[in-house]
Amino acid sequence: MLARDFKRLLLVVVPVVVIICTILRFYQHTPIAPSKVNEWLSDRIDSSQGKGNVESDHEQEAEVPISFGHTESSIEETSKDGNPTTADGPPPRPPLSNTPNPLDIQASHQEIFSVSTLDRRYFPIDFAGQLNGMNPNIIPHPTLANTWIVVAQLVRSAEEQSVYFTELVCNAVFQDGVLRCLAPPTALPVAPTQGNNCNGDLAFFSLNVGPHDARVLYGPESPYIVYGSNSQFTCFGQFIQDFRQLVDWPASETGPRDFLTGTELQRPLPWGAIEKNWFPFWDPAGQMYIHYDVAPKRVFARAQADGSVSVNLAVLTEAEDDRCLASYMPKADNGLESVHQASNSLKVTMCKRSDAGCVPNKDNTFIFTIWQHKTYYNFHSVYEPYVMLFQQEAPFAVHAVSKRPLWIHGRQQHLDLFTSDMFYVTSIAWRRADLRYHGFLDDELFIGFGIEDGASGAIDVTAEELMSGLDLCSEA
Repeated sequence: MLARDFKRLLLVVVPVVVIICTILRFYQHTPIAPSKVNEWLSDRIDSSQGKGNVESDHEQEAEVPISFGHTESSIEETSKDGNPTTADGPPPRPPLSNTPNPLDIQASHQEIFSVSTLDRRYFPIDFAGQLNGMNPNIIPHPTLANTWIVVAQLVRSAEEQSVYFTELVCNAVFQDGVLRCLAPPTALPVAPTQGNNCNGDLAFFSLNVGPHDARVLYGPESPYIVYGSNSQFTCFGQFIQDFRQLVDWPASETGPRDFLTGTELQRPLPWGAIEKNWFPFWDPAGQMYIHYDVAPKRVFARAQADGSVSVNLAVLTEAEDDRCLASYMPKADNGLESVHQASNSLKVTMCKRSDAGCVPNKDNTFIFTIWQHKTYYNFHSVYEPYVMLFQQEAPFAVHAVSKRPLWIHGRQQHLDLFTSDMFYVTSIAWRRADLRYHGFLDDELFIGFGIEDGASGAIDVTAEELMSGLDLCSEA
């Protein structure tokens, strides 16, 4: 009887003991939640309560590269909150550190160096007086050795409110690594224009008096100035004039006498309300054309002496140009980025003048210009310049484009503000007076640029260095 009761007790107790041991072993070897999950939950809770560990956040994001805008070619659209997004989602936040990683210039840009300054940096332009200029143009003086004509927009202080705009002009020489005016600059006597086509938000443009953002340049024979002013066709247009009519130019200098007074240039329809940055170019026969846009579509036309133009001739090469530019041009459709023209044009033969076998022909000679990719992040504009070559003869198809933007040696990064100096390229010109429009790879040229809307600088480089970073459209 006792034995039978003991067996019954075992049948009850043993399963209970097994169950209890199993439960104890489970709790000893398995936590309620994995430690990494606990850490993630803790971080999320702290973050949502505004008590996140800033130092920890910095450690997690320290390897995120800084975006200066120019390399963000993957940006496709803007999210509902106004922040740019990519195909992989929103871009990463900038690092929280006050000393973020610098931009790797060698990887992201083609850095160019001065051939004349001791430190190979760009050189400033000194206007030798109380007046200051920005967005400069530099062309060699036609008769004075080692002297250049500088034209730049007058800079006013933030306190000065005026409807009068002025282009300054002076003769300049190099002194102590600076291109310095020999005397304080004077106002270029560009006649103001009238127009009654500025309405609504643009009505204030009707009050404008004087030229804006001039481009002074050499054509094949004659120098010209192209500038913005009030238009008879739209609100604000582009005008051209023979530069010799505005300065003390030697009478011995000959050449075509077109555009003796300021002449408004026209364009194929449609007009923009504010037109800017147009540049002329010439074919081998000396016929002038005007290039209006490089993006979103190329637009150019043949120009006449009265400012009238032909239809848009870019349609003849539209398919191949679009394919080339789409391959090399940064995308700029998120509202914070844009692509537009910047400089005038020059012609270059892609071999060296010093080579006996270097003979210009239609296959080795091209027209080139500089356009810019503008970004506006952190409330600061930045412009990244690219070189573009196109054929010197009709149909003027695009031949090559910079694979990376240019970085002018001496331009500074401002890591605490997640940005860099704003250099705005405005002009290109051969350094030698006898070259005018056409040069070779071993010829030197000036690239002029404005600095932060308050100063002027330039760099002298060989055409060979400038052209060394091109990608051919045939390889697009």
